[in-house]
Amino acid sequence: MNKQDLVSAVADSSGLSKADAAKAVEGVFDAVTGELKKGGEVRLVGFGTFSVSRRKESTGRNPRTGEPMTIKASNVPKFKAGKALKDAVN
Repeated sequence: MNKQDLVSAVADSSGLSKADAAKAVEGVFDAVTGELKKGGEVRLVGFGTFSVSRRKESTGRNPRTGEPMTIKASNVPKFKAGKALKDAVN
């Protein structure tokens, strides 16, 4: 499922027009992204939790030359599925 499929599914299940459903989906994405940028987390009971994890600086190897290189520390988004979502999938 891609973003347009998601918008269509939201429109069908909620009775909204596709334009309104697209705004709603974008609004959810923007809200989650904004909270994660601030370092917070978004907890959706039964669905899951979006959070930010800090990845430490590490040493890797350049695949072309094989020489060691430093991989910068970074923040990475993380999602942990909730019980209801896990149960629905299994």
